[in-house]
Amino acid sequence: MKTTILYFLLLIPFFSSGQNKKSLSELTNTSDPVWILVENWIKKAEVKVVVLPKDNIRANIELETAQVTTHSPMGALVYETGGIIIEDGIVRILGSGNAKLNRGLMEWNRDKSFSKDEKPKFLLIADDVFGGFFAINGGSLSPDNLGKIFYLAPDTLKWENLNLSYSDFLLFCFSKNINEFYSGFKWKSFDKDFTITDFDKSYSFYPYLFTEEGKEIDNVTKKLIPISELWTLYKDLQNQFPK
Repeated sequence: MKTTILYFLLLIPFFSSGQNKKSLSELTNTSDPVWILVENWIKKAEVKVVVLPKDNIRANIELETAQVTTHSPMGALVYETGGIIIEDGIVRILGSGNAKLNRGLMEWNRDKSFSKDEKPKFLLIADDVFGGFFAINGGSLSPDNLGKIFYLAPDTLKWENLNLSYSDFLLFCFSKNINEFYSGFKWKSFDKDFTITDFDKSYSFYPYLFTEEGKEIDNVTKKLIPISELWTLYKDLQNQFPK
């Protein structure tokens, strides 16, 4: 509970206004960096976890833009990694960007969850190869449950509250539960078909999984497309099929 409360306090700069901008040295000047803790979680992971190397310049820019210290799991992950790949690319957790995952956390969110100097209404923190998106709620996904992780599910096209903090989400991704989470999205030949080296792409399904015709995952057309195109498609579809 104490860790969750502390982490939520460290997220306040994301979702409030009037905060004094901190320098990179202030954001990294901590006697208790959390990356050591996250590394320990990774060492104990029950699934395959790959940490992508960071580019120092990108890491500095991303952390300073995010305004979250390395005393938080998110700040530590952004500053220390180019991103984290779960189970060969089923899940991609955003860091500061890498050639294989060429999207830094704040770079990716710009013009999606915020524009210019606006505070994010939510923050996209990860996505998956099935076209799902994970985001921290800043109030626009739900007036309650601030700081909780929501999932934009491709089979409902709705934001679903996972009731997880960012730290909880990392532990969830490092556990066997992540495979159970995706059991309904894996078609019969998935294990044989699945191979991906570009973690900026995800599957687009047609008929769409949220339609009656798309309920049978084995019968739909599957195509890897840039995830930026998928995000735009989802926003258009949400306008066409409002809640």
